[in-house]
Amino acid sequence: MEMIKGYTWGFYSGSGRFMTTEAVQSMERLADNGLNWICIPVNCFQETFYSLNIFSLFGRTQSDEEVRFAVRKAKSLGLKVCLKPMVDCLDRSWRARINFPTETDEYWSKWFASYTRFMLYYAKLAETEGCEMLCTGCEMAGMDSQTEHCVKMIDEVRKVYSGLIMHNINHGDELRFPWLNRVDIIGISAYYPVSEPDDNSKEMMLKKWAIHRERIRECHRHFDKPIMFAEIGVRNERGCTMYPWDFHYRPDMPYDEQEQADFYESAMQTMWDEEYFRGFFWWDWKAVLPPEDKARENKDFTIYGKKAEKVLKEWYTTKD
Repeated sequence: MEMIKGYTWGFYSGSGRFMTTEAVQSMERLADNGLNWICIPVNCFQETFYSLNIFSLFGRTQSDEEVRFAVRKAKSLGLKVCLKPMVDCLDRSWRARINFPTETDEYWSKWFASYTRFMLYYAKLAETEGCEMLCTGCEMAGMDSQTEHCVKMIDEVRKVYSGLIMHNINHGDELRFPWLNRVDIIGISAYYPVSEPDDNSKEMMLKKWAIHRERIRECHRHFDKPIMFAEIGVRNERGCTMYPWDFHYRPDMPYDEQEQADFYESAMQTMWDEEYFRGFFWWDWKAVLPPEDKARENKDFTIYGKKAEKVLKEWYTTKD
């Protein structure tokens, strides 16, 4: 399988954004960085971390028409597509915390009935649109601990979807869930810390990445499955490489495009030539971009108009 030179596009865009002129221009600009894949998320919800029903939400869930439009636009640009249906909690709980305070299976059975309906709905859409990959879950440690239910869900998805199935676990969970041998590719949210308070140099990052790589290699050996970084990224804020997963804005911290760029460089330098490694869906590129002269004024994960975009393009256009 080819190296996935990918990026996640359009997360949390809400209804009505994907079919705009601005979104088309955004995807075209992203593709110009040498991509061969794109990951397109669809946002659905449940009320709380202990709710039993998953639903689409007017104004926040992308319509089927919009999703199909985005997939077809990506394909017109020569990109392969990973469709990524995602569940978030309206009480702002992290989706990994979805769980139930009981030893009985009653609640999980009801929740999985809803989740499987949700996943099958988008699996059928992915199949009809020719999406080459489907992500069956993202950073959902509570769900992923339910082995029997997860195996059944994957089996049901395979009945309606013929492409690659990727499941996205969080970093730190590389050996935690025994059923991951049922998917085609194990995706990791690779927000590994790679710097120290007094050292955010690229050399330090490479040293830290080498340690994390051993855990990733162990994951591959254990499950005998290819690995990719289903999410990876960092904001352009000083110190963020100590906690790349953190999205909170800190007005007192200075901008640091170089630290963000070095994170990109060190991750790709560390992982690119690993024979089991299949690539990256970096996090994340907005469906509607600001004016380029304003792009550096945020401290967001997006690399549009920042130093890291040049690093990405260099790797994606010159490496096989």
